[in-house]
Amino acid sequence: MATIIDELRWRGLVYDVTEGLDELVAREKITLYNGFDPTADSLHIGNLVPLMQLARWQRHGHTPIALAGGGTGMIGDPSGRSSERNLMTLEAIDANVEHIKQQLTSILDFEVRSNPARVVNNADWLRRVLLTDFLRDTGKHFTVNYMLAKDSVKSRMERDDSGISYTEFTYMLLQAYDFQHLFDTQNCLAQTGGSDQWGNIVAGVELIRRARGQKAHALVYPLLTRADGSKFGKTAEGTSVWLSPARTSPFRFYQYWFNTDDADVGTFLKQFTWLKAAEIAELENLVMAQPERREAQRRLAREVTRMIHGETALARAEQATAALFGGDISGLDAADIEDIFAEVPSSEVGAAALADGGVPVVDLLVGSGLASSKADARRKIQGGGIYLNNRRVSDAAATATVGEAIEGRFLVLRQGKRQYHLVRVAGS
Repeated sequence: MATIIDELRWRGLVYDVTEGLDELVAREKITLYNGFDPTADSLHIGNLVPLMQLARWQRHGHTPIALAGGGTGMIGDPSGRSSERNLMTLEAIDANVEHIKQQLTSILDFEVRSNPARVVNNADWLRRVLLTDFLRDTGKHFTVNYMLAKDSVKSRMERDDSGISYTEFTYMLLQAYDFQHLFDTQNCLAQTGGSDQWGNIVAGVELIRRARGQKAHALVYPLLTRADGSKFGKTAEGTSVWLSPARTSPFRFYQYWFNTDDADVGTFLKQFTWLKAAEIAELENLVMAQPERREAQRRLAREVTRMIHGETALARAEQATAALFGGDISGLDAADIEDIFAEVPSSEVGAAALADGGVPVVDLLVGSGLASSKADARRKIQGGGIYLNNRRVSDAAATATVGEAIEGRFLVLRQGKRQYHLVRVAGS
């Protein structure tokens, strides 16, 4: 690809762009930034869209700045919101910023000599600016009519009977001030973000034009949705998929990408991996020719999980995924088992019973509901369809002992290929 914007267009990542940015990046390397709200102690996979693109800019030789909104987070961006945000404490915001900084290192390169990535926190300047100075130097450049015309304000006033508070109304001016500050101090010439940020970003472009008499630029990415209309970044249960392993385990992170619909996988390969056009085209052809193999989804899940969580976590996530299909459970710990089988039916058995000679597998099968009676359980074992910890049970008189319980806490029963039941060891 000739320029970064050419590549972004091929990957379907240019929603809107200011005139002249194409020509600028074709002739020189620039500094640009993207902001991230510290509303939680982790970024989520929706943040991967702008974050990955910052990294693409960097690989094309440009210098990326990741701006943590420790100052703007005190106000809250009204864009895409139907109601006022709950205000966070300074302590919570600062703690979230520190967590987010650590996550940026998995994608951006802070060590390269030519154009190392930078992290800045707008709390460093916004919390020090005087209100009178801000109104005089920034507010005077914007009319109320200009601000009311922006989608982030207009849509809120149309959808929310209570309107919008003055606090959130001024958010775009704070973001514009950020852009001007980075323009002045870091020679930052462009800001990127999601398409819902267009109004806020061009406010900064306008402020730099009016206050500095200089040209700055904006580029926004499309907001992703799935082919079925569901929101990208949410599980079927409506929970967010986070970058932090404490919030979303590497196994569940892997599973989210592995379960991508055939209609979405080509788009996601373009937008969330470093694969080249030829590799992606080959995987898209496999989706058409052999969709049951799910090779494109597997490659997508591998690439993104490795990037965010590393090779070791990827290996464990793949082993955990294989366990769902009858793979080897040895090597997985109790936390893995609890995560993998969190949504399957479960029952309990006493630790003392397992330690005292063991519990007949037929009793476990009846207690789990996988068999209607002991006779039914024996028939199923003799038929070769029962597994304990993914190992076939061949003896109808077999017992499960405490030594077979994973870390003394779990036994995994399986009937056939995919009918699982988790036995929790009580009193362990």
